[in-house]
Amino acid sequence: MMKIVPYPISSLVSRAAALCVALVLGQSVALADVVGDNIVELQHGWAKAYYQTPDKQKEAALMELSTKAHQVSAANPGRAEPLVWESIILSSYAKFAGGLSALDKVKEARNLLERAEKIQPDVLDGSIYTSLGSLYYKVPRWPIAYGDKKKAREYLEKAIKLNPDGIDPNYFYGDFLLEQGEYAKAREYLEKAMSAPARPGREDADQGRHSDVQQALDKVKQHG
Repeated sequence: MMKIVPYPISSLVSRAAALCVALVLGQSVALADVVGDNIVELQHGWAKAYYQTPDKQKEAALMELSTKAHQVSAANPGRAEPLVWESIILSSYAKFAGGLSALDKVKEARNLLERAEKIQPDVLDGSIYTSLGSLYYKVPRWPIAYGDKKKAREYLEKAIKLNPDGIDPNYFYGDFLLEQGEYAKAREYLEKAMSAPARPGREDADQGRHSDVQQALDKVKQHG
């Protein structure tokens, strides 16, 4: 007669727990892949709408893209990346839409970034602070909107600390300094932006941003 050796209950529990962990990790990896794919799609969509689309068509393109971005954010609660990209797209949409409706859009863009900050402050190499800084120096001051040069400087300097060699933080900080009349310092950061390392997979955005940087440098040169 075959002797049946009982399998230890503790081992069964451990195996079951390990299986659950593996399943959860597998689901998390799959979710991360889906979110990552969505973010890549939004990034390329933004670069195409912002840099490659004719001016008369930019508003419509960004409006459509902002709807997609909101769907990604809504489908992934608790993730910071979609919120950041929804904000970037929405603020770009506001730029080309203009008028009073733009004010609501830039307010919502700030709210999205503040929500993302609570989830993961350093996500996307400090893009939250780059975007907040650019909003604070580009939007009108109170009572029209929330523009604030002091806050803009603080956020942009925070972005530089998180991503000191990045093209975006250096460009926006340089552009801010240019606007403040700090030409020598502006040149320093703009030149750093121009020589920033290429971002694999973001060639379309890099090409457009280099054009922005060059335009800002040309303005600096006009002041000696």
